[in-house]
Amino acid sequence: MPTAGILNILKPPGMTSHDIVNFVRRLFNVKKVGHTGTLDPAAAGVLPVCVGRATKIAQYITGTDKEYRAEITLGITTDTLDTEGKIVRIKDASLVNQDDFEDILKGFIGRIKQTPPMASAVKVKGKKLYQLQRQGKKIDVEPRTVTIYRINTVWSTGWGGNHPRALFDVKCSKGTYIRALCKDIGDKLGTGAYMSFLLRTSVGPFAIDKTYTLEELQQMPDPAEALISMDAALAEFPEVYVKSRAVKSVLSGAKLYPPGVMSKPEKLEPNQMVRLKDENNLLALAVTIYEKEPLERIIFKPVCNLMTAN
Repeated sequence: MPTAGILNILKPPGMTSHDIVNFVRRLFNVKKVGHTGTLDPAAAGVLPVCVGRATKIAQYITGTDKEYRAEITLGITTDTLDTEGKIVRIKDASLVNQDDFEDILKGFIGRIKQTPPMASAVKVKGKKLYQLQRQGKKIDVEPRTVTIYRINTVWSTGWGGNHPRALFDVKCSKGTYIRALCKDIGDKLGTGAYMSFLLRTSVGPFAIDKTYTLEELQQMPDPAEALISMDAALAEFPEVYVKSRAVKSVLSGAKLYPPGVMSKPEKLEPNQMVRLKDENNLLALAVTIYEKEPLERIIFKPVCNLMTAN
């Protein structure tokens, strides 16, 4: 069977996410490789990379929550909101103390509105924002709702000086830009700020203490041993076991009705994602549908088939 699975890679600073994809293509000599969400070139950390058939599930990994460790520097603003850009404003932040900073951080916990930075891959009318920025264009970008589940300071220095710095950990929903979060914190403090360091420490179930460096992968006799199965990568989704007689129809994309279900969790929410499995294989991802007529029942609609019907 062709190589398939997910690599939990520790991306080094200085490489793009696409550079990592090209590295994996060469390593496994396969074309079908995709990352699960861009990590800025200057940033380091967890970058799950899908290989072979596992590229089908990239979007479901991208949609998971993420955790970061970031450094914010107060009193300096750049046009990219990070170290890669040009300084556009400098302001004395010596009047801000640590208590002020902590109070502002607390205000960002929960659902917040955030405007993606111009130097990002967000598309507006088919064009990526960073492409428009390079053309000298500036457009109004609609704010997005994101969720900050947790944010806390790890270390800080320079209070009373012109440009205090603080290292903080944050857990957030997909689509959150930590650069934009740093800018918004600086705006609230009235000093401006930029993100001076970023390390992604987890993407869903993929944690930084379980990553492989590029050097480690190159030195492995069989780098396929580092691959995580699709089933393990999607373990957050409940398991629904399919009777053998219903496997072929599931793999053909047909809905799974109660007579074809061997077992399922007692409680499932409407539109919840589940894994459809037989005794030996992960067959598909599906969403739950509650029907009330002609009789009340739960059915499962496959949205991503992960095997080929025979």
